[in-house]
Amino acid sequence: MVRLAALGICLAGCFAAQARETGVAAAPANAVSAEPQQPRLSLEQLVQTVLDNNPELRAVQQSGVTAQAAVLSAGALPNPKLEWSRGDNTARLASATPGSVQSMGISVPIEMPSVRSARIEAAQAGQRASVHQIAASRNALVAQVKLKAYEVVLRQAQALAARDAVRLLEQVHERVRVRVSSGEAARYEIIKADAELINARQQEQTARLMAEQSLLSLNRLAAGHLPARFDLALSLQDPVVPDQLQNINWQAHPELLQLQSEVDRAEAQKQGARASRWPGVELRYAQTREPDIRNHTVGVSVQIPLFDQRRGPMEEAASEAERARVRMEGRRAELEQQMQQAWKVLEMAQVRTKALSEGAVREAESALRVAEAAYRFGERGILDVLDAQRVLRTVRADLLEARYQLQSARIELDFLAGRYADASAF
Repeated sequence: MVRLAALGICLAGCFAAQARETGVAAAPANAVSAEPQQPRLSLEQLVQTVLDNNPELRAVQQSGVTAQAAVLSAGALPNPKLEWSRGDNTARLASATPGSVQSMGISVPIEMPSVRSARIEAAQAGQRASVHQIAASRNALVAQVKLKAYEVVLRQAQALAARDAVRLLEQVHERVRVRVSSGEAARYEIIKADAELINARQQEQTARLMAEQSLLSLNRLAAGHLPARFDLALSLQDPVVPDQLQNINWQAHPELLQLQSEVDRAEAQKQGARASRWPGVELRYAQTREPDIRNHTVGVSVQIPLFDQRRGPMEEAASEAERARVRMEGRRAELEQQMQQAWKVLEMAQVRTKALSEGAVREAESALRVAEAAYRFGERGILDVLDAQRVLRTVRADLLEARYQLQSARIELDFLAGRYADASAF
């Protein structure tokens, strides 16, 4: 009986221990499965989120409301003026009749049609300029968001490459440590491997921090409405079709249209300054009531441009119109030069990407394989292997930068052509 009792206690302890191990082993699996996955955003979703929440764009959009109110103000008619006065009439002669005296008058200013139409045209041109300004701001913001998005992809790829480099160096470091411990290699090899591993870990940490910083910069454009951590459905190898970038409609460019609206407004202001020499007339009607007499008077008031012929405002408006025209022509020429420069950058990025992906990367990988094989057979030292790894990392980093420059040049061309101003082009 004692033996059976002891055997039962042992079996119960074994079952309890097994149950605890099973629970501990299942807990991490449940914990991993319970971790929420990061949301994956497409480029269209990212751009739309930024457009809906960017404070600078919303402030520019509010200027359209202001411009609409300016049109209403320019078309408003001047209000009439009403005057009323009262007094006492004292008789100083016997024939005079004392009593109260009341006076009432009304005056209506009437503008010249040329002044009014010039003011309305200037306000309407300002409204068109505000509409095109909103489109130009949207165009610049979308280009900035796309550029930041590809920068996030670049930084994440650099962080991943740095982590892979650390893992590879850790494997090399372990092999070197074994060879140094067994006396097959010199002591300086482990020292060199330690230095390379420390440097690689620092680069990994720097790349990870830069990736987080790029995410924060992108979230700042959306005023913090993006998730804290998210993935982008983008790749640095997204296709770039140069033929689609050549069709440019300068007549519909938002920035040029904005400058043209500024020219129209300046011309309308110049016409208004010229017409303001004769601003208009003022009609007056007055009635005076005395104890025995009633007076009715009608008058007209006209301002005569005798001393001030509005030369200053006219010359100022003409200068502003010429300045706006020069700005528009200069910006058109500047856009054409920037387009040519962006095309050169795109072509250089294409050539560089092709050369690195098809030549330099393959040669660096082959050199690394040869160096590792020679090191295993004792024909070369660890320095040759580390140098080959460093060259491969450098070439791969250059390839990532070249692909990012290619996407950046494509975005720059779309921005300069004003393709992001239309909401359907996002």
